[in-house]
Amino acid sequence: MTLDAAPTDLTGKVALVTGAVGGIGASAVAHFAALGAQVYATDIADTFDGDATYRRFDLLDDAQLGACCDWVAEIKPDILFNNAAIFAMGSVIDSGDLNQYDRLFGVNVRAFYAVMQAAAKSMVAEGKPGSIINLASQAGHRGEALVAHYCATKAAVISYTQSAALALAPHKVRVNAISPGVIDTPMWGEVDALFAKFENKAPGQKKREVGEAVPLGYMGAPDDVARAAVFLASDQSAYMTAQTIGVDGGNVLR
Repeated sequence: MTLDAAPTDLTGKVALVTGAVGGIGASAVAHFAALGAQVYATDIADTFDGDATYRRFDLLDDAQLGACCDWVAEIKPDILFNNAAIFAMGSVIDSGDLNQYDRLFGVNVRAFYAVMQAAAKSMVAEGKPGSIINLASQAGHRGEALVAHYCATKAAVISYTQSAALALAPHKVRVNAISPGVIDTPMWGEVDALFAKFENKAPGQKKREVGEAVPLGYMGAPDDVARAAVFLASDQSAYMTAQTIGVDGGNVLR
C-alpha cells in the first residue's frame, strides 16, 4: 500500500498574520516561516520582532483599515491567519455606554470581516486555492455573564466563517476557524486583572482556577493554536471547510 501523505510544507505560499505581536499571532508567524512560507504580519504595535514583513495598522481607524485591505490586495496571500482581536469585560446590567461594544465589534467583527473579504477577493482573483483561518474562541460557543460583547463577537466569527466558506467553496478557497480555550499568552495578565476587579479575586487566582478547570488540567500554549493553524493552512486539511476546531483541552464539547 502506498500512503499518500499530504505535506505540511508551505514553501512558495504567502501567509498573512493579523494580530501578529501577541502570543498566538507571533507563534503562527514563526510556524509558517519555519515551514517555508513568505510571511507578512500586521498589528497595532510600532515594531515586530519576528520572521516577517511587518506593517502597522490601527484597525479601528477607517483609513488605516482601508490601507490594510489595500495591502492585502498587494501581497496576494495564499493563507490568512485572521487573528487580530481585543478583549474587555463588563456587566450587562452595569455597563452604562456602548463604547466597549463599539470597540470590540469594531476590531473583532468589522475589521475581521473587512480583512477576510480583502483576502478572499485576492484569492479568487488569483484563481488558485487558498486557506482563510479565522480566530474564534471558546467564548463564541457560550455566553458568559461578564464577557457578553466579547462572546458575541466570537460567535459572529464562527457564523461568518461558515457563510464565507460556502460562498468561496466554488473558488477552492477554504475557510475554517479555530476556537482556542484558555491559552497562556501575555493578554492573560490583563484578563486576570479584570477578573480580579469584577469577581473580587486575588491577582493570579483566576488564571490558576481556569487552568485547573480544563479537563486536561492546564492552560494551553500559543504553539498549540499555531500547530492547528498549520494544519488548516496546509494540504493536510484539503477536504475541510466551514469548520471550527476547538483547541481548548476539552473545555467545550461540540
